[in-house]
Amino acid sequence: MKILMQPIEMIAWFTLEGTPNPIRYKMTSADASNAVVKVDRILTRSEEKLAGNRMIIFRCQSELNGLLKLYELKYELSTCKWYLYKA
Repeated sequence: MKILMQPIEMIAWFTLEGTPNPIRYKMTSADASNAVVKVDRILTRSEEKLAGNRMIIFRCQSELNGLLKLYELKYELSTCKWYLYKA
């Protein structure tokens, strides 16, 4: 099983306390094409430390090409960067 953590462009809204909520993201595939994915549902939200960096983990689901897909989005608090994480 190969694990990927790909940087992505994200549109999100933030609460007054600064908690991010993902709306949709754009990712570039290996053939240099772009795909925009709407986050249909956030199933869980948690926090973890990865190599000393605090990250908020969103377990989400979206419908892609008629199929329901589960995936994780990670938001790195120190750099304000978003990553698509999947196994």
